[in-house]
Order: sequence, then C-alpha cells, then structure tokens
Amino acid sequence: MKKRMRITVNGQTYEVEAEILDDQQTASSAAPAAVEAAATVVTPTAAPKTKVVSSGTSGVVPSPIAGTVVSIAKPAGSEVAAGEVLLVLEAMKMNTEVTAPSSGKITEVNVSQGESVEEGQALMTIA
Repeated sequence: MKKRMRITVNGQTYEVEAEILDDQQTASSAAPAAVEAAATVVTPTAAPKTKVVSSGTSGVVPSPIAGTVVSIAKPAGSEVAAGEVLLVLEAMKMNTEVTAPSSGKITEVNVSQGESVEEGQALMTIA
C-alpha cells in the first residue's frame, strides 16, 4: 500500500510517496522501492555549517553549542579518559553530552548546573 506524505526538512517541504509494509512483507523486499521512490522526489541539501571551536593546546573544553548546563558529571579534581562524558547541555529541548577531548585531570570547572552558556565558552580545563 502506497501513501502520499508531506515532509518538511530544514524548512523545505517535500511531497513523497512511501510504501506502507504489512505483516507479510519484509523490510528488505520493500526497502529498495521505497528508497527509489524517495530518491526521485526528494533532493537532499547540504546540512547547515556549524562553527567548530578548537580547544587548542591549553586543555580548555569549549561549549559546542549555546545552551543550559543540565548536569555536571565530573567535578574538579576528577581523572577522566578521552571520550568520557564531562557534562550535559540542553538546547532546544535536546540534551548534548560534552565529552573529554583527551585524558587527564579536571583542574577547573567554569560553569554550574542551571547556568546558560554561549558557544565556545570555556566549560572546563583538563591538564
């Protein structure tokens, strides 16, 4: 069964036709047709560019987005491994985990829970 739908992506509206699967059909048999139909209707556009803020060599962990500090997972004095969650930011009702760019010891926490932060603002320092 095919169904027409209107989808909006990044402010651009597209009308697409999708195949609705019933219990007897498998995704593998219907997926190529659905992808082919969508590919002929929807023209993908490039994602908006995001500002990349480098932490440099100072060990400063910058905020990747403007938002509110929801929680701080690692206080000053904690040892962290690269990739470990340091804190969580909320922006537009979505949570973003900020992770350690490298292993080390947190020497400074520059924010507190509930505080609003700007993109690029120093959140923590890792030595």
